[in-house]
Amino acid sequence: MELIRGVRHITARDIEAVTGLEQVCFSEKWSEGLLRSGLYSRLDTYFVYEDHGQVLGYSIIRILADEGEIQWIAVLPGYRRQGIARKLMDAMVTFSRARGVRSIALEVREGNTGARKLYESYGFRQEALRRGYYRNPPEDAIIMWNRGILNNFHLKYVYFVYIMERN
Repeated sequence: MELIRGVRHITARDIEAVTGLEQVCFSEKWSEGLLRSGLYSRLDTYFVYEDHGQVLGYSIIRILADEGEIQWIAVLPGYRRQGIARKLMDAMVTFSRARGVRSIALEVREGNTGARKLYESYGFRQEALRRGYYRNPPEDAIIMWNRGILNNFHLKYVYFVYIMERN
């Protein structure tokens, strides 16, 4: 079932494509085995964005009680800046809100200004800096939080659209 147009929960048949995305998108990659174990995680939820049978992006959110943590968002380089990451964000936030999550955290490379702007558009704000967090290449991580995820107007609209699409 699609949560947001083009976005759905991952299935076992997506693991090969998602592993390929890992290879292209990240310098510090998750293994196929680790990705496959996510299919059975009670904490992690994986989403893929698919268009015409091709997985173009994926994301992972971890939920613990009323807090979420965005683990990954990846979009194939040739398809970036086309709204795919935003749709994946919409799906993760909508999914989290439906489960009573009140705040979401994430870490992002300090130099990834595109991602930081995307997160800021969802109400995330920088709260900390982890020096030397990333190793390849070395870079600091910005820790961002949205501690009022249930009160953000944009996100209320996204949730409304999700409910309308389900009915």
